Amino acid sequence: MYPIAQAGLLKEKVAEEEKSKRIKIPELLLPAGSPEKMKTAFLFGADAVYCGVPRYSLRARENEFRLESLKEAVAFTRSLGKKIYFTINAIPRNSKLPNFPKYLDEMAAMSPDAFIMADPGLILVARERTPEIDIHISVQTNTMNYAAVKFWEKIGAKRVILSREVSIREAGEIKNEVPSMELEVFVHGSICIAHSGRCFMSNYFAKRDANQGACNNACRDKYQVVVKNLRQNDEFMEIEEDENGTYLMNSKDLRAIEFLKEISEAGIDSIKVEGRTKNDYYVAIVAKSYRNALDDIKEEKSFDRGLLKELEKVASRKYFSGFLTYGMEDRVTSEEMDFQNHEEGVSGNQNQVYLGRVIFFDKKGQSIQIEIKNKVQIGDTVEVFFPSERNTKTFQVSEIYHKNVLKDVLSGGMGEIRLKVPFEIPENSFLSILKNSNIEK
Repeated sequence: MYPIAQAGLLKEKVAEEEKSKRIKIPELLLPAGSPEKMKTAFLFGADAVYCGVPRYSLRARENEFRLESLKEAVAFTRSLGKKIYFTINAIPRNSKLPNFPKYLDEMAAMSPDAFIMADPGLILVARERTPEIDIHISVQTNTMNYAAVKFWEKIGAKRVILSREVSIREAGEIKNEVPSMELEVFVHGSICIAHSGRCFMSNYFAKRDANQGACNNACRDKYQVVVKNLRQNDEFMEIEEDENGTYLMNSKDLRAIEFLKEISEAGIDSIKVEGRTKNDYYVAIVAKSYRNALDDIKEEKSFDRGLLKELEKVASRKYFSGFLTYGMEDRVTSEEMDFQNHEEGVSGNQNQVYLGRVIFFDKKGQSIQIEIKNKVQIGDTVEVFFPSERNTKTFQVSEIYHKNVLKDVLSGGMGEIRLKVPFEIPENSFLSILKNSNIEK
Protein backbone atom coordinates (compact mmCIF):
# COMPACT_ATOMS: atom_id res chain seq x y z
CA MET A 1 0.00 0.00 0.00
CA TYR A 2 1.22 3.48 -0.84
CA PRO A 3 2.38 5.52 2.19
CA ILE A 4 -0.13 8.29 1.42
CA ALA A 5 -3.06 5.85 1.28
CA GLN A 6 -1.85 4.15 4.45
CA ALA A 7 -1.63 7.49 6.21
CA GLY A 8 -5.15 8.32 5.04
CA LEU A 9 -6.57 5.10 6.47
CA LEU A 10 -4.74 5.70 9.73
CA LYS A 11 -6.16 9.21 9.92
CA GLU A 12 -9.69 7.89 9.34
CA LYS A 13 -9.21 5.27 12.03
CA VAL A 14 -7.98 7.83 14.54
CA ALA A 15 -10.89 10.13 13.67
CA GLU A 16 -13.35 7.28 14.19
CA GLU A 17 -11.79 6.43 17.55
CA GLU A 18 -11.94 10.05 18.64
CA LYS A 19 -15.57 10.21 17.56
CA SER A 20 -16.47 7.19 19.66
CA LYS A 21 -14.72 8.73 22.66
CA ARG A 22 -16.66 11.97 22.24
CA ILE A 23 -20.10 10.41 22.11
CA LYS A 24 -22.20 11.68 24.98
CA ILE A 25 -25.55 10.22 25.95
CA PRO A 26 -28.11 13.03 25.70
CA GLU A 27 -30.60 13.93 28.38
CA LEU A 28 -33.98 12.21 28.02
CA LEU A 29 -36.63 14.92 28.34
CA LEU A 30 -40.28 13.88 28.79
CA PRO A 31 -43.53 15.86 28.89
CA ALA A 32 -45.34 16.38 32.19
CA GLY A 33 -48.93 17.44 31.65
CA SER A 34 -49.79 16.77 35.29
CA PRO A 35 -48.02 15.92 38.57
CA GLU A 36 -48.88 12.24 38.08
CA LYS A 37 -47.46 12.17 34.55
CA MET A 38 -44.31 13.85 35.85
CA LYS A 39 -43.81 11.10 38.43
CA THR A 40 -44.47 8.46 35.78
CA ALA A 41 -41.89 10.01 33.46
CA PHE A 42 -39.19 9.90 36.12
CA LEU A 43 -40.16 6.42 37.26
CA PHE A 44 -39.79 5.07 33.72
CA GLY A 45 -36.46 6.66 32.92
CA ALA A 46 -36.66 10.39 32.20
CA ASP A 47 -33.70 12.57 33.17
CA ALA A 48 -35.81 15.72 33.04
CA VAL A 49 -39.36 16.89 32.44
CA TYR A 50 -40.96 20.02 31.06
CA CYS A 51 -44.28 21.34 32.31
CA GLY A 52 -46.46 24.28 31.43
CA VAL A 53 -47.14 27.27 33.63
CA PRO A 54 -50.67 28.71 33.67
CA ARG A 55 -51.39 31.58 31.23
CA TYR A 56 -48.08 31.60 29.35
CA SER A 57 -47.76 28.01 28.12
CA LEU A 58 -48.77 26.50 24.76
CA ARG A 59 -50.85 23.85 26.54
CA ALA A 60 -53.01 26.31 28.44
CA ARG A 61 -56.30 24.42 28.08
CA GLU A 62 -55.03 20.96 29.07
CA ASN A 63 -52.45 21.97 31.67
CA GLU A 64 -53.14 20.42 35.09
CA PHE A 65 -50.39 22.32 36.91
CA ARG A 66 -51.15 25.25 39.19
CA LEU A 67 -48.73 27.41 41.18
CA GLU A 68 -48.83 25.22 44.28
CA SER A 69 -48.40 21.97 42.37
CA LEU A 70 -45.49 23.48 40.43
CA LYS A 71 -43.71 24.15 43.73
CA GLU A 72 -44.29 20.56 44.78
CA ALA A 73 -43.10 19.34 41.37
CA VAL A 74 -39.80 21.19 41.75
CA ALA A 75 -39.30 19.77 45.25
CA PHE A 76 -40.06 16.24 44.04
CA THR A 77 -37.66 16.62 41.11
CA ARG A 78 -34.90 17.87 43.40
CA SER A 79 -35.39 14.85 45.68
CA LEU A 80 -34.56 12.61 42.70
CA GLY A 81 -31.56 14.66 41.58
CA LYS A 82 -33.23 15.31 38.23
CA LYS A 83 -34.30 18.43 36.31
CA ILE A 84 -37.51 20.30 35.61
CA TYR A 85 -38.11 23.03 33.03
CA PHE A 86 -41.02 25.49 32.96
CA THR A 87 -42.49 26.30 29.56
CA ILE A 88 -43.28 29.98 29.08
CA ASN A 89 -43.45 29.65 25.32
CA ALA A 90 -46.67 31.41 24.34
CA ILE A 91 -46.53 34.44 22.04
CA PRO A 92 -48.65 36.82 24.14
CA ARG A 93 -50.74 39.78 23.09
CA ASN A 94 -50.37 43.19 24.73
CA SER A 95 -53.08 42.37 27.28
CA LYS A 96 -50.87 39.74 28.91
CA LEU A 97 -47.72 41.85 29.18
CA PRO A 98 -48.46 44.05 32.25
CA ASN A 99 -48.81 41.07 34.61
CA PHE A 100 -45.88 39.12 33.19
CA PRO A 101 -43.05 40.53 35.39
CA LYS A 102 -44.90 39.65 38.60
CA TYR A 103 -45.77 36.24 37.22
CA LEU A 104 -42.17 35.66 36.16
CA ASP A 105 -40.93 36.49 39.67
CA GLU A 106 -43.29 33.87 41.11
CA MET A 107 -42.00 31.26 38.68
CA ALA A 108 -38.36 32.12 39.37
CA ALA A 109 -38.93 31.86 43.13
CA MET A 110 -39.63 28.15 42.62
CA SER A 111 -36.11 27.71 41.16
CA PRO A 112 -36.79 25.58 38.07
CA ASP A 113 -33.74 24.50 36.09
CA ALA A 114 -34.75 26.64 33.11
CA PHE A 115 -37.50 28.60 31.40
CA ILE A 116 -38.41 27.44 27.89
CA MET A 117 -39.28 30.67 26.05
CA ALA A 118 -40.11 31.86 22.54
CA ASP A 119 -41.09 35.53 22.62
CA PRO A 120 -37.99 37.79 22.30
CA GLY A 121 -39.55 40.52 24.44
CA LEU A 122 -40.37 38.13 27.28
CA ILE A 123 -36.89 36.64 27.02
CA LEU A 124 -35.34 40.08 27.56
CA VAL A 125 -37.58 40.65 30.57
CA ALA A 126 -36.50 37.29 31.99
CA ARG A 127 -32.81 38.03 31.43
CA GLU A 128 -33.17 41.34 33.28
CA ARG A 129 -35.39 40.24 36.18
CA THR A 130 -34.38 36.61 36.73
CA PRO A 131 -30.81 36.17 35.42
CA GLU A 132 -30.29 33.23 37.78
CA ILE A 133 -32.71 31.05 35.74
CA ASP A 134 -31.35 29.55 32.52
CA ILE A 135 -33.20 30.25 29.28
CA HIS A 136 -33.94 27.51 26.75
CA ILE A 137 -35.05 28.84 23.37
CA SER A 138 -38.33 27.20 22.31
CA VAL A 139 -38.86 25.32 19.06
CA GLN A 140 -41.46 28.01 18.33
CA THR A 141 -38.62 30.36 17.31
CA ASN A 142 -37.90 28.19 14.24
CA THR A 143 -34.14 28.11 14.83
CA MET A 144 -32.71 26.45 11.71
CA ASN A 145 -29.01 27.41 11.50
CA TYR A 146 -25.88 28.23 13.47
CA ALA A 147 -26.15 31.97 12.79
CA ALA A 148 -29.46 32.04 14.66
CA VAL A 149 -27.97 29.93 17.46
CA LYS A 150 -25.10 32.42 17.79
CA PHE A 151 -27.70 35.19 18.08
CA TRP A 152 -29.43 33.39 20.95
CA GLU A 153 -26.05 32.82 22.57
CA LYS A 154 -25.46 36.60 22.60
CA ILE A 155 -28.88 37.09 24.19
CA GLY A 156 -27.72 34.82 27.02
CA ALA A 157 -29.56 31.57 26.30
CA LYS A 158 -28.07 28.31 27.56
CA ARG A 159 -29.91 25.95 25.21
CA VAL A 160 -31.67 26.09 21.85
CA ILE A 161 -34.42 23.67 20.88
CA LEU A 162 -33.87 23.29 17.16
CA SER A 163 -36.69 23.47 14.67
CA ARG A 164 -38.20 20.11 13.75
CA GLU A 165 -37.17 20.83 10.15
CA VAL A 166 -33.45 20.50 11.02
CA SER A 167 -31.75 17.22 10.03
CA ILE A 168 -29.29 15.28 12.19
CA ARG A 169 -26.48 16.31 9.85
CA GLU A 170 -27.42 19.99 10.11
CA ALA A 171 -27.70 19.72 13.89
CA GLY A 172 -24.17 18.33 14.00
CA GLU A 173 -22.94 21.24 11.89
CA ILE A 174 -24.58 23.69 14.28
CA LYS A 175 -22.92 22.00 17.27
CA ASN A 176 -19.52 22.22 15.58
CA GLU A 177 -20.03 25.94 14.92
CA VAL A 178 -21.39 26.76 18.39
CA PRO A 179 -20.00 24.04 20.72
CA SER A 180 -20.72 26.07 23.85
CA MET A 181 -24.49 26.08 23.23
CA GLU A 182 -26.62 23.17 24.41
CA LEU A 183 -28.83 21.77 21.64
CA GLU A 184 -32.11 19.92 21.97
CA VAL A 185 -34.15 18.10 19.33
CA PHE A 186 -37.59 16.50 19.25
CA VAL A 187 -37.41 12.74 18.64
CA HIS A 188 -40.97 11.56 19.24
CA GLY A 189 -44.56 12.78 19.02
CA SER A 190 -46.96 14.82 16.94
CA ILE A 191 -45.80 16.92 14.00
CA CYS A 192 -47.53 20.21 13.23
CA ILE A 193 -48.45 20.81 9.59
CA ALA A 194 -46.97 24.32 9.81
CA HIS A 195 -43.33 25.35 10.13
CA SER A 196 -42.67 24.44 13.79
CA GLY A 197 -46.10 25.48 14.96
CA ARG A 198 -46.67 28.66 12.91
CA CYS A 199 -50.27 27.75 12.16
CA PHE A 200 -53.52 29.74 12.12
CA MET A 201 -56.05 27.04 11.19
CA SER A 202 -57.37 26.66 14.74
CA ASN A 203 -57.72 30.42 15.10
CA TYR A 204 -59.46 30.75 11.74
CA PHE A 205 -61.97 27.92 12.20
CA ALA A 206 -62.64 28.04 15.95
CA LYS A 207 -61.18 31.33 17.23
CA ARG A 208 -58.72 29.27 19.30
CA ASP A 209 -55.21 30.67 18.97
CA ALA A 210 -52.50 27.99 18.77
CA ASN A 211 -49.88 30.57 19.72
CA GLN A 212 -51.80 31.21 22.95
CA GLY A 213 -51.96 27.51 23.84
CA ALA A 214 -55.47 26.79 22.55
CA CYS A 215 -54.92 24.75 19.36
CA ASN A 216 -57.91 22.52 18.49
CA ASN A 217 -55.97 20.34 16.00
CA ALA A 218 -58.14 21.42 13.07
CA CYS A 219 -55.52 20.03 10.70
CA ARG A 220 -56.37 16.48 11.83
CA ASP A 221 -59.91 16.57 10.40
CA LYS A 222 -60.90 14.96 7.13
CA TYR A 223 -61.14 17.50 4.33
CA GLN A 224 -62.51 17.44 0.82
CA VAL A 225 -60.17 19.79 -1.02
CA VAL A 226 -61.32 21.34 -4.30
CA VAL A 227 -60.00 23.84 -6.83
CA LYS A 228 -62.07 26.33 -8.80
CA ASN A 229 -61.38 26.49 -12.53
CA LEU A 230 -62.03 30.08 -13.66
CA ARG A 231 -61.76 29.08 -17.34
CA GLN A 232 -64.36 26.33 -17.14
CA ASN A 233 -67.46 28.16 -15.89
CA ASP A 234 -66.11 28.27 -12.33
CA GLU A 235 -66.27 24.48 -12.17
CA PHE A 236 -65.13 22.93 -8.89
CA MET A 237 -62.80 19.96 -9.20
CA GLU A 238 -61.88 17.72 -6.30
CA ILE A 239 -58.19 17.23 -5.60
CA GLU A 240 -57.95 13.46 -5.46
CA GLU A 241 -55.09 11.72 -3.74
CA ASP A 242 -56.13 8.10 -3.41
CA GLU A 243 -59.14 5.88 -2.83
CA ASN A 244 -59.42 7.01 0.79
CA GLY A 245 -59.67 10.72 0.08
CA THR A 246 -57.38 13.73 0.38
CA TYR A 247 -55.14 13.95 3.42
CA LEU A 248 -52.83 16.82 2.58
CA MET A 249 -52.47 17.90 6.20
CA ASN A 250 -52.32 14.57 8.02
CA SER A 251 -48.71 14.24 9.05
CA LYS A 252 -47.58 11.02 10.64
CA ASP A 253 -46.04 11.13 14.12
CA LEU A 254 -42.32 11.45 14.69
CA ARG A 255 -40.35 8.42 15.90
CA ALA A 256 -36.56 8.67 15.78
CA ILE A 257 -35.61 6.01 18.31
CA GLU A 258 -33.72 4.08 15.64
CA PHE A 259 -31.40 7.06 15.05
CA LEU A 260 -30.44 7.97 18.60
CA LYS A 261 -26.84 6.92 18.09
CA GLU A 262 -26.47 9.33 15.16
CA ILE A 263 -28.17 12.05 17.21
CA SER A 264 -25.77 11.41 20.09
CA GLU A 265 -22.76 11.46 17.76
CA ALA A 266 -23.94 14.83 16.43
CA GLY A 267 -23.41 16.23 19.93
CA ILE A 268 -27.06 16.81 20.82
CA ASP A 269 -27.44 17.49 24.54
CA SER A 270 -31.11 16.62 25.01
CA ILE A 271 -33.73 14.57 23.17
CA LYS A 272 -37.31 15.60 23.66
CA VAL A 273 -40.63 13.76 23.55
CA GLU A 274 -43.80 15.68 22.65
CA GLY A 275 -47.06 14.93 24.45
CA ARG A 276 -48.12 16.95 27.50
CA THR A 277 -51.75 16.18 26.62
CA LYS A 278 -51.16 12.42 26.25
CA ASN A 279 -52.06 9.98 29.04
CA ASP A 280 -49.72 8.46 31.62
CA TYR A 281 -49.57 5.15 29.71
CA TYR A 282 -48.08 6.98 26.72
CA VAL A 283 -45.53 8.66 28.99
CA ALA A 284 -44.52 5.36 30.58
CA ILE A 285 -44.12 3.33 27.38
CA VAL A 286 -42.31 6.05 25.43
CA ALA A 287 -40.02 6.95 28.34
CA LYS A 288 -39.09 3.31 28.93
CA SER A 289 -38.44 2.64 25.24
CA TYR A 290 -36.15 5.64 24.76
CA ARG A 291 -34.41 5.00 28.09
CA ASN A 292 -33.60 1.45 27.00
CA ALA A 293 -32.34 2.69 23.62
CA LEU A 294 -30.04 5.26 25.25
CA ASP A 295 -28.75 2.72 27.76
CA ASP A 296 -27.96 0.34 24.90
CA ILE A 297 -25.90 3.06 23.19
CA LYS A 298 -24.02 3.70 26.43
CA GLU A 299 -23.26 -0.02 26.70
CA GLU A 300 -22.28 -0.11 23.00
CA LYS A 301 -25.03 -2.57 22.10
CA SER A 302 -26.66 -2.69 18.68
CA PHE A 303 -30.11 -1.19 18.25
CA ASP A 304 -32.91 -3.36 19.63
CA ARG A 305 -35.56 -3.39 16.89
CA GLY A 306 -38.04 -4.71 19.42
CA LEU A 307 -38.26 -1.14 20.71
CA LEU A 308 -40.03 -0.17 17.49
CA LYS A 309 -42.74 -2.68 18.35
CA GLU A 310 -42.95 -1.34 21.90
CA LEU A 311 -43.87 2.08 20.54
CA GLU A 312 -46.64 0.52 18.44
CA LYS A 313 -48.41 -0.18 21.74
CA VAL A 314 -49.41 3.48 22.16
CA ALA A 315 -51.77 5.49 19.97
CA SER A 316 -50.19 7.23 16.99
CA ARG A 317 -50.95 8.48 13.50
CA LYS A 318 -48.40 5.97 12.24
CA TYR A 319 -44.71 6.80 12.41
CA PHE A 320 -41.92 8.29 10.36
CA SER A 321 -38.50 9.70 11.21
CA GLY A 322 -39.36 13.25 10.21
CA PHE A 323 -36.89 15.74 8.81
CA LEU A 324 -34.15 14.36 11.06
CA THR A 325 -33.13 11.75 8.50
CA TYR A 326 -32.79 14.04 5.48
CA GLY A 327 -29.64 12.89 3.72
CA MET A 328 -30.00 9.40 5.22
CA GLU A 329 -32.44 8.01 2.66
CA ASP A 330 -30.51 4.73 2.50
CA ARG A 331 -31.46 4.14 6.14
CA VAL A 332 -35.16 4.95 5.83
CA THR A 333 -37.89 2.77 4.32
CA SER A 334 -40.10 4.13 1.55
CA GLU A 335 -43.08 3.98 3.92
CA GLU A 336 -41.25 6.11 6.51
CA MET A 337 -40.25 8.61 3.82
CA ASP A 338 -43.95 9.22 3.12
CA PHE A 339 -44.83 11.99 5.57
CA GLN A 340 -48.59 11.81 5.07
CA ASN A 341 -51.07 9.51 6.72
CA HIS A 342 -53.32 8.40 3.85
CA GLU A 343 -56.07 6.88 5.97
CA GLU A 344 -56.84 8.93 9.06
CA GLY A 345 -55.66 12.10 10.76
CA VAL A 346 -56.50 11.21 14.34
CA SER A 347 -54.51 9.02 16.70
CA GLY A 348 -55.12 5.30 16.62
CA ASN A 349 -53.15 2.44 15.12
CA GLN A 350 -51.97 1.04 18.44
CA ASN A 351 -52.01 -2.75 18.73
CA GLN A 352 -52.85 -2.69 22.44
CA VAL A 353 -55.39 -0.89 24.62
CA TYR A 354 -54.51 0.85 27.87
CA LEU A 355 -56.19 -0.88 30.81
CA GLY A 356 -54.85 0.96 33.84
CA ARG A 357 -52.06 1.69 36.30
CA VAL A 358 -51.52 -0.55 39.32
CA ILE A 359 -52.47 1.27 42.51
CA PHE A 360 -51.95 -1.58 44.96
CA PHE A 361 -50.73 -5.19 44.99
CA ASP A 362 -52.35 -7.50 47.53
CA LYS A 363 -49.75 -10.17 48.19
CA LYS A 364 -52.06 -12.23 50.38
CA GLY A 365 -54.95 -12.22 47.93
CA GLN A 366 -52.65 -12.31 44.88
CA SER A 367 -54.57 -9.49 43.23
CA ILE A 368 -54.03 -5.94 41.99
CA GLN A 369 -56.12 -2.81 42.25
CA ILE A 370 -56.33 -0.47 39.25
CA GLU A 371 -58.43 2.41 37.97
CA ILE A 372 -59.95 0.94 34.83
CA LYS A 373 -59.52 2.99 31.63
CA ASN A 374 -61.00 0.66 29.00
CA LYS A 375 -63.16 -2.45 28.73
CA VAL A 376 -61.83 -5.69 30.22
CA GLN A 377 -63.40 -9.16 30.30
CA ILE A 378 -62.60 -12.68 31.35
CA GLY A 379 -60.15 -14.25 28.90
CA ASP A 380 -58.35 -11.04 27.89
CA THR A 381 -54.58 -11.25 27.65
CA VAL A 382 -52.93 -8.43 29.59
CA GLU A 383 -49.34 -7.22 29.24
CA VAL A 384 -47.56 -5.73 32.25
CA PHE A 385 -44.97 -2.94 31.94
CA PHE A 386 -42.76 -2.68 35.01
CA PRO A 387 -40.97 0.53 36.06
CA SER A 388 -37.75 -1.26 36.98
CA GLU A 389 -37.64 -4.16 34.50
CA ARG A 390 -36.92 -4.10 30.79
CA ASN A 391 -38.94 -7.17 29.91
CA THR A 392 -42.71 -7.37 30.18
CA LYS A 393 -44.95 -10.22 31.33
CA THR A 394 -48.43 -11.32 30.30
CA PHE A 395 -51.31 -13.03 32.04
CA GLN A 396 -54.86 -14.00 31.17
CA VAL A 397 -57.70 -12.37 33.07
CA SER A 398 -59.43 -15.02 35.19
CA GLU A 399 -61.25 -13.01 37.86
CA ILE A 400 -62.56 -9.41 37.84
CA TYR A 401 -64.01 -7.70 40.91
CA HIS A 402 -65.89 -4.42 41.17
CA LYS A 403 -66.85 -3.39 44.71
CA ASN A 404 -66.01 -6.96 45.77
CA VAL A 405 -68.54 -8.40 43.31
CA LEU A 406 -67.25 -10.90 40.73
CA LYS A 407 -67.84 -9.71 37.15
CA ASP A 408 -67.40 -11.20 33.67
CA VAL A 409 -66.84 -7.85 31.98
CA LEU A 410 -66.38 -4.20 32.96
CA SER A 411 -66.25 -1.00 30.92
CA GLY A 412 -63.77 1.81 31.26
CA GLY A 413 -64.64 4.61 33.66
CA MET A 414 -66.01 2.30 36.36
CA GLY A 415 -63.44 3.49 38.88
CA GLU A 416 -61.23 1.14 40.85
CA ILE A 417 -61.42 -2.59 40.19
CA ARG A 418 -59.51 -5.67 41.30
CA LEU A 419 -57.92 -8.34 39.09
CA LYS A 420 -56.62 -11.74 40.13
CA VAL A 421 -52.99 -12.10 38.96
CA PRO A 422 -50.56 -15.06 38.79
CA PHE A 423 -47.44 -13.11 39.86
CA GLU A 424 -46.43 -10.03 41.82
CA ILE A 425 -47.06 -6.73 40.05
CA PRO A 426 -45.68 -3.67 41.88
CA GLU A 427 -47.41 -0.32 42.18
CA ASN A 428 -47.12 2.04 39.21
CA SER A 429 -46.82 -0.81 36.72
CA PHE A 430 -48.97 -0.28 33.62
CA LEU A 431 -51.36 -2.76 32.04
CA SER A 432 -52.57 -3.00 28.47
CA ILE A 433 -54.84 -5.48 26.71
CA LEU A 434 -53.62 -7.23 23.57
CA LYS A 435 -56.18 -6.63 20.83
CA ASN A 436 -58.10 -9.71 19.64
CA SER A 437 -56.56 -11.74 22.44
CA ASN A 438 -59.71 -12.98 24.14
CA ILE A 439 -60.15 -16.71 23.62
CA GLU A 440 -63.91 -16.45 24.29
CA LYS A 441 -64.56 -13.88 21.53
